[in-house]
Amino acid sequence: MCLAIPFQLVEINGSAAVGEALGMRREIRVDFIPEPKIGDYVIVHAGFAIERLGETQALEDLEAWEEMRDVL
Repeated sequence: MCLAIPFQLVEINGSAAVGEALGMRREIRVDFIPEPKIGDYVIVHAGFAIERLGETQALEDLEAWEEMRDVL
């Protein structure tokens, strides 16, 4: 099982992108996402976007991550 965080794409330059989540920005690769667009939510694992998510699901997942962070 992997733990992956949903990031929202805020910059795209070819196969490289910048995603935002939980107050952080990360450089990620979007090689596996067909036609990525700014504003898309993607699941990121090991620096690669591996799946596109709908906004509702992404926001629910981020809320769960915030709850887990607050507990720790």
